Amino acid sequence: MAKKSSSSSSSGSGFGLWRYLHPGYYLKRPQRLALVFVAFVSLTWLVWDRQTLTREHQVHVSRLYEQLRGLQNQLEDLKIDLKGSGVSITSIDKTTKPNKRNIFQDDPLNIQRRQKVKDSMLHAWTSYEKYAWGHDELQPQTKNGIDSFGGLGATLVDSLDTLFIMGLDEQFKRAREWVANSLDFNKNYDASVFETTIRVLGGLLSAYDLSGDEVFLEKARDIADRLLPAWNTPSGIPYNRINLAYGNAHNPMWAGGNSILADSGTEQLEFIALSQRTKDPKYQEKVENVIKELYKTFPTDGLLPIYINPHTGTSAHSTITFGAMGDSFYEYLLKAWIQGNKTEPVKYYREMWETSMKGLQGLVRRTTPSSFAYLCEKTGNLLSDKMDELACFAPGMLSLGFFGYDGGEAEKYLSLAEELAWTCYNFYQSTTTKLAGENYFFHAGKDMSVGTSWNILRPETVESLFYLWRFTGNKTYQEWGWNIFQAFEKNSRGEIGYVGLKDVNTGDKDNMMQSFFLAETLKYLYLLFSPPSLISLDEWVFNTEAHPLRIVTRHAHEESYILNEQLRFPDRFRGRKEGRSGYN
Repeated sequence: MAKKSSSSSSSGSGFGLWRYLHPGYYLKRPQRLALVFVAFVSLTWLVWDRQTLTREHQVHVSRLYEQLRGLQNQLEDLKIDLKGSGVSITSIDKTTKPNKRNIFQDDPLNIQRRQKVKDSMLHAWTSYEKYAWGHDELQPQTKNGIDSFGGLGATLVDSLDTLFIMGLDEQFKRAREWVANSLDFNKNYDASVFETTIRVLGGLLSAYDLSGDEVFLEKARDIADRLLPAWNTPSGIPYNRINLAYGNAHNPMWAGGNSILADSGTEQLEFIALSQRTKDPKYQEKVENVIKELYKTFPTDGLLPIYINPHTGTSAHSTITFGAMGDSFYEYLLKAWIQGNKTEPVKYYREMWETSMKGLQGLVRRTTPSSFAYLCEKTGNLLSDKMDELACFAPGMLSLGFFGYDGGEAEKYLSLAEELAWTCYNFYQSTTTKLAGENYFFHAGKDMSVGTSWNILRPETVESLFYLWRFTGNKTYQEWGWNIFQAFEKNSRGEIGYVGLKDVNTGDKDNMMQSFFLAETLKYLYLLFSPPSLISLDEWVFNTEAHPLRIVTRHAHEESYILNEQLRFPDRFRGRKEGRSGYN
């Protein structure tokens, strides 16, 4: 009896607990139902409030950093102005700016993960060095090199800063010797002005900024001089191809004689940097005149079609996209402002970029049922529900630029960046191999489906995860990046180097290790697991090929050749690539 009683008591106790979870219990007791409802609403509000406060804190801290940077710029300007009058302000040199390096804890998991990425870089580089040394790219399946960029050693030059940043000193030294003794630009070859600028010129300038070795600057000047005749057009909008030996420039036949937006508006960082380091204004003049010309007909939504007439400087009827052939133009509007340390002479870049971001909002759509945010393409008044993986640079760009906004605007753009990053991560997660296809379509009532199904080791999603992690400190982005890295290791790594996939669902492999895999994908992965002090975003800005260039404050009174005076932008203006779209 006692045992039965104990059992009955236990059973009754269990029923007493479970009855509170049964809906019928509350339907008979409306007062308690109301109490539960109030408690649920209060808890939901509390969680939402905590998240909002956290986000507002991120925005507030970024804004404080921005205000401090502005004050430091003003102090630096004052120091320069007073220096000429014999007044010395030594106390300014004692100012220090807060940096995440002071509070960052380098945990063992990050150390382990970046070592894995470094090992992958070493595997890719050793394979290139053994089978394709001096050639543009490695074909791992056939174990040979190919000169897809005219024989400029594209992978070698593209990899210089990655080797340096990862501390692969012996490999960097051997690459440096090849650059000094074997890199020859006198090629009877019609080069892409864009690709040569971002990979070769950008790679050389970054190696110079990191190492201080003059040989890289000398080579950078050589290739830039060979590219300059491309800007000799009636409008100053450059032709997109040029013969490196003879200087004959033209546009590709398939573009109908037009120049391409991304190709023509993605040389500013490199050529401005070259002018600053050589003290020769001609490089900067050429590329800033492009922005001046585009400003003349800059639309109120800041969105330009991908084709531009180099004779008139006006846009031709064509697609508007943040994917192939449009993407990096918008990226460089923001980054040229950052490169100049966000001072008055470069303010017009930021103003134009903010106008373009208003236009970008008009291209945002969300899927059903999962509400994935994506960026449409636009032709005339028609929107196409298609997004390139190339457009996955946009979350990183938005997070890089959000702190320049005030209050709610900053919050809005950071939220959009996070939404788009989630979509781009799911480009990877939605396939059998967990690697993203080249582009995606969004059909009514469905979330996403792969369009072009190859993967050529692109970096854009990892790039955005890097920026979002740097600015939010949210380790979720590191986890996503690690998952993508593991997918590359599983599907693309071979005995010799890395290859792309012909199809992200079948896993069929191609025969090309793209130079940007070493220059961008592995570098961004390495930095994703490194302390923020390594290539601090307070001191460096990345070109569109992930080559870090030092930020140099621009002062109007120091630059007689700055175009700012000619542009006369109002105080508040309102209104990756070629895009590597061919599959080898």
